[in-house]
Amino acid sequence: MPKPLAPAVAATLAGAFFLGILAVGNVATRHDRTAQPAVVTDAHGHVPADSQVTASAPHVAPPPLTERPTPGRSTHRPEVQLLRIQVRDVLPHDPEAFTQGLEFHGTTLYESTGLVGRSSVRAGPPGRAPTVRAELPAPLFGEGITVVGDRLWQLTWRDGIAIERDPRTLQERRRVTYQGEGWGLCHQRIAGQERLVMSDGTDRLTFRDPTTFAVTGGISVRQDGRPVTGLNELECAPDGALYANVHPTDTFKRIDPHTGVVTAHIDASALLTPSEQRGANQLNGIAAVPGTDLFLITGKNWPRAFRVAFVPSS
Repeated sequence: MPKPLAPAVAATLAGAFFLGILAVGNVATRHDRTAQPAVVTDAHGHVPADSQVTASAPHVAPPPLTERPTPGRSTHRPEVQLLRIQVRDVLPHDPEAFTQGLEFHGTTLYESTGLVGRSSVRAGPPGRAPTVRAELPAPLFGEGITVVGDRLWQLTWRDGIAIERDPRTLQERRRVTYQGEGWGLCHQRIAGQERLVMSDGTDRLTFRDPTTFAVTGGISVRQDGRPVTGLNELECAPDGALYANVHPTDTFKRIDPHTGVVTAHIDASALLTPSEQRGANQLNGIAAVPGTDLFLITGKNWPRAFRVAFVPSS
């Protein structure tokens, strides 16, 4: 049995123990009140799993903790606006066109189509037969397109080849290779600079130089903190927003190009009649109509294209 402590010693130790409890309690309370979880993302951005890491309590009393926002990411989640399609006009569309890319340049509508042995790029007035057309030889599978000044870029799906063309004649000028799959493509002017934005079917958008096609950066797209995968056809709108069709759904996302945060969800369903839907594939085509706030949208093997406005859902 231990020897009892002298009364004076016992009192001194008890006081020290009590002060120690108060000090530890103050540190824990301050830490729990101010520490915020930090989101950890995959460096490649290919559908990373969401995880949270919270800093552990320090061994000694630290200065008050402050939140450090993740670079390129807002410290709060803005409300996602719900929009729907309001049809303003209906135009005929080639039902044999397996549409992969759609873009206006002036009054000319450019369209890229897919499938091996049937891929092409076309140009002409919207709703009419194209005035110029170029075929892609097998085994190339055509994907998204965009026009940048005096050049047109066309992606291929799994071939790893981007084709530069003359936008007037559609004649091929050169080929540039890239890693991964090619899905959607658009040309964006932002902060006084120009860049291409490319999708590959994941939540990742890659930025490329419009002349060399070299990678210059990229962002991952999030809605309510979660990755948005299946990003496909893209449109860099004049208002600065980025629009992406989500494969294989009849929806679009409006994306903040600075942060990758989704700012609007757009329901584009029920545009085709039941009989038209039987011969059609997915929605896959969006182009901002110059000089307006409207968009032209269509899909793979759709018999019609629609000039639409995006309006709030009721």
